[in-house]
Amino acid sequence: MTEFIEVPKGLDRVIVADTEIGDVRGEEGFYHYRQYNAVELAQRCSFEQVWYLMTHAALPTRAQLDEFKAQVAPYRTLTPALRELLPHLKGSSPLDGLRTALSAACASRPMQPVLDIDEAARADDALFACAVTPTILTAMYRLGQGLDPLDPREDLGYAANYLYMMTGEVPSEAAARAVEHYLILTIDHGFNASTFTARVIASTGADLGAALVGAIGALSGPLHGGAPARALDALDAIGGPENIDDWIRGELEAGRRIMGFGHAVYKTDDPRSLHLRDVADELDGDIVDFAKTVERRVVEILAEVKPGRKLYTNVEFYAGVVMELAGVPRTMFTPTFTTSRVVGWSANILEQARDSKIIRPRARYVGTPPPQPVPEDGFAD
Repeated sequence: MTEFIEVPKGLDRVIVADTEIGDVRGEEGFYHYRQYNAVELAQRCSFEQVWYLMTHAALPTRAQLDEFKAQVAPYRTLTPALRELLPHLKGSSPLDGLRTALSAACASRPMQPVLDIDEAARADDALFACAVTPTILTAMYRLGQGLDPLDPREDLGYAANYLYMMTGEVPSEAAARAVEHYLILTIDHGFNASTFTARVIASTGADLGAALVGAIGALSGPLHGGAPARALDALDAIGGPENIDDWIRGELEAGRRIMGFGHAVYKTDDPRSLHLRDVADELDGDIVDFAKTVERRVVEILAEVKPGRKLYTNVEFYAGVVMELAGVPRTMFTPTFTTSRVVGWSANILEQARDSKIIRPRARYVGTPPPQPVPEDGFAD
C-alpha cells in the first residue's frame, strides 16, 4: 500500500527541490541571488549584469557583458508578425496581452520542448523571451493609449529603455536608476507561486514559452503580483495624515487586508522594502513622507491589534511609491514586475530542465465515498 506524506496547506515550509539560484531567509530578513546579497547587487550592478548572473551563475567581466548585450539586442525588437498581432489585443490589459503575445512569439521561433533540446538552445530561448517581454508590454500599453509602439534604443540601458518605450521620453538618470533598483530586487524570490508554476510546467518537458506563460497566469492574481498599485490606492483613500488612524482601524475592523503589509516568508522587515524606501527618499516628493507616516502607523496599530504577528511593509508598498515618482503608470506596475521576474522564471526553468523527474503531487479525496451505484438509466432521481 502506498504511504502518503502529510504536508501543510499551500505547501507552506515544504522543501520541494534543490536550487542554486537563490534563497529567502525570512527570519533574518535576507535573500540572495546565487552567492550574492540581492540588495548589494541592486546597489552596485546594472540590470544586465544581474541578468547575466542569473543566466550564467557568475557576474560578467566587462567584455562578457558587452557580448551579452550584443546577443540580447536583436531579440528586443518586435517581429513583423508580432506587430500585426498586438493591435488586435489592445482592448486587454498589458499583462493579459502579454500572455497571448509572448505565447505567439515563442511559438513562431518555434521553441522546442526543453526535454528535446540541449542547454545552449534552452538558454537562447530564454534570452529571446526575456529580451522581447518589455518590448511587448510597453507596446501593449502604448496601443491602449492610442499611441504607436516604439522600438528599443541601442544607446539606453535596460531600465531607461523600458521607460522610454513606455512614455516616449528618455527618462532622467535618477528615474531610470530607481526603476532599475526595483527591477533587480524583484528578479527572483524563492519558490513563490509563479516560479513554482513555471517549474512544474518545465518538469513536464514542455517548451520554455509554455512555462513562462503559465507563470504569467499565476502572477496575474492580485494576491501575487497586483499589490503595488493597490498599496498606492490605499494612500489615495487615506487622503491625508489626519485620516490615517481612522482608515487603518476601519480596514482592520472590516476584516480587510491592508495591501503592502505582511509577507508569507518574512517575519521581520522585508529587505526589498527597506532598500526601496531609501530609493524613494532619493527621488523625493510629498508622497514619500506621507508613505513613511502611514507605514509607521500601520505597523504600530497592527502590533496593537494583532500582537505577536510581526507584520511589516513588504516590497509592494514602496515599490508603488518609487514607480509613481519615476513616471510609471499604475496600470504598468505589475507588468513592470513581470519584466524582471521573467529573468528569474527563466533561470528556474533552465535549472528544472536538467532534472527529468516530473513534479506530480497527490491530493486527498474528501467527496462522497465511492463507488456509489450508477442508476440504470444514467439519470438522478
